[in-house]
Amino acid sequence: MREKERKNDPPAAPSTTAARDSGAGRVAGLTALVSMFSFLYYFRNGDLLLYGDAVAHINIARRVIDSQTPGLLQLGTVWLPLPHLLMVPFLWSTSLWQNGAGGSIPSMIGFILAAIGMFRLVHGMLESSPRTQSAAVVGSWVAVVVFVANPNLIYMQATAMTESLYLALFIWSVVFIAEFIRALPKDRTRSAADAETKQLSLSLKRCAWCLAGAEFTRYDGWFLAGWIGIAVVFFAVRRWNDETLRRMAAKFLLGIAVVPILWIAYNAAVYGNPLEFANGPYSAKAIEQRVDAPNPALHSMPTAAIYFLKSAQLNMAEGNWGRFWLMAAVLALSLGLWKLRPQFAPTLLLWVPLVFYSYSIAYGSVPLHVHTWWPFATFNQRYGLQLLPSFAVSAGVLTSFLFLLSATGRHAGKLVAVLLALVVASYAAVWKSKPQCFLEGERNWDIRHTLNSAVERVVTRLPRNSRYLMDLGEHVGVMEEAGIPLRQVINNENHRPWKRPTDPEGLWERALADPARYVDYVVAFDGDPVDRTVNRTNLVPLAEIHATGQPHAHIYATHVELELNQSR
Repeated sequence: MREKERKNDPPAAPSTTAARDSGAGRVAGLTALVSMFSFLYYFRNGDLLLYGDAVAHINIARRVIDSQTPGLLQLGTVWLPLPHLLMVPFLWSTSLWQNGAGGSIPSMIGFILAAIGMFRLVHGMLESSPRTQSAAVVGSWVAVVVFVANPNLIYMQATAMTESLYLALFIWSVVFIAEFIRALPKDRTRSAADAETKQLSLSLKRCAWCLAGAEFTRYDGWFLAGWIGIAVVFFAVRRWNDETLRRMAAKFLLGIAVVPILWIAYNAAVYGNPLEFANGPYSAKAIEQRVDAPNPALHSMPTAAIYFLKSAQLNMAEGNWGRFWLMAAVLALSLGLWKLRPQFAPTLLLWVPLVFYSYSIAYGSVPLHVHTWWPFATFNQRYGLQLLPSFAVSAGVLTSFLFLLSATGRHAGKLVAVLLALVVASYAAVWKSKPQCFLEGERNWDIRHTLNSAVERVVTRLPRNSRYLMDLGEHVGVMEEAGIPLRQVINNENHRPWKRPTDPEGLWERALADPARYVDYVVAFDGDPVDRTVNRTNLVPLAEIHATGQPHAHIYATHVELELNQSR
């Protein structure tokens, strides 16, 4: 009887799959155009490296191949390694390193993949429900447009920042777990057939790979993996009699647990502290203590959630218009849970960043400031982009329901037009006032550029093959802008970090103790490790540079003859 029913079913799957793949191809082409044109615009204006973090990312990747001690240990700690490893092939070129374009390429690829994933997620969700099947194409395209046209993401994907890469892995993780859930037999007492088992296994494997990538990109991925792991365990327990599903779930949990275990083991082996990334000298906690930035949501998750939601709104629209997006998201959430519960449920994972960032802001030493609320500044505004997939899905769901109403309702078509007009007006206002993520980058640039440029001008007048002693932690952009290979700079990463508290035989420590033996010039900034510990005996002051609000920079020659040659 079952076979007979299957034979009588219309052959919809092949055609819908072809339509989905065709749509995904168009999405990829459109997104690639947006990505390339925006990259060229920001590249032409010299805006790729506004963020100090973007400069740090490309230089971490560059150190792997360009250092006194090259290798994977140059990846350091705190920041997870996948983005830097993906940048390495593009940073062999000195020009791509100096202008930052080498770090942009993985971000741009991530942007395109994220858009394709958004299309597949919404299309699969709407297509799998008889209520919304006919609106799947319309809803998925609206979701893609909302995602791809976001001005803040358009800027961030053109830089070496990690937002677009993580969003791609985040979205595809949700895509595959959603496909896993849809492939489960409707009858919980029935074991999966061979075809169903193959689909379940494939979806879980793909989800595990995407989650592993997300976990190696940002710590958000660790939290996401935990929630998806709970979902897989839930379905495995509900179908406990299905031994194959239990085995798949066990392998999945092992797969997503490997990345955190490896990172903790790496930190323990290399730094002698398994939580070096969380409480070491370069951790967010240590930086917060040094910077002492105000945190209006300290020890208050509700306040942190409000600030995070405000940041998310400001990434979508200026002023109070961001509330429109939040209200639309709440309405879509209600409609989805009411009308599309089984198909819509996996998209609830897109709200996981709200919990993660609320906790991180309140207790994780990562303050978030929005310019409209105290302390009336912009700091970590980009965190709000993590809710962009939720807003995009919400727009797709609302549009699909309005589209379906147009078959019976006279004014539904007008409502769809109004909705799209609001989206256009919202983004147009953001472009007019400049995206908040771009403005944050500009402020970041303004703070550090005066000092870095002044030091860079001095350094470029020195002999080209000179060797330097310098802490690259805060001012690595000096050497990058000057085009000086990092292998000519002995820095804080040129030692064996597992030797604590110092490495007496390490190149870094030896150069600090006797700079004249190893380098030609010493570059120190007030309070940095070089300034605190370098042996100044026989160092000849060459330049002292002041910049308002920044530490003073001091450049020394290690040999008198160098100083004399420079003064001529």
